[in-house]
Amino acid sequence: MKNKTFPRNRTKNKRNEKTYTAIAVGLILGLTGARFLFVGSWLSLIPWSFAGIALGYWGTKKEAMINGVTYGFILSFVFMLAGYTGNASLISRVPFFAILGVFGGVGGLLLGLLGFFIKNKTVRPRR
Repeated sequence: MKNKTFPRNRTKNKRNEKTYTAIAVGLILGLTGARFLFVGSWLSLIPWSFAGIALGYWGTKKEAMINGVTYGFILSFVFMLAGYTGNASLISRVPFFAILGVFGGVGGLLLGLLGFFIKNKTVRPRR
């Protein structure tokens, strides 16, 4: 007997793929923002915002919220880790970076919801 994938499992796998994409985008933008692109400039907020809105545009409201929080937290946390140049050990700063990452998650949540609402205002439902 063949093992069939039920539609519910397919949507869960798609949701996981979108979350993994949010993690990857957060990692890439966090590293490049801290080391290569717009270092020390507020201009790094522009690609970060576009990415957060795009992640929210790409899915349901629940997915936009989950992916936005994930993206924002990972982006903030990785940005702070990659940009840290202090004298104290990095491991002693991780709890503080995680707390600040929560604020990044809130920002990502807002961007994800903004992307979702933009999609709802611009895309007409199928009939």
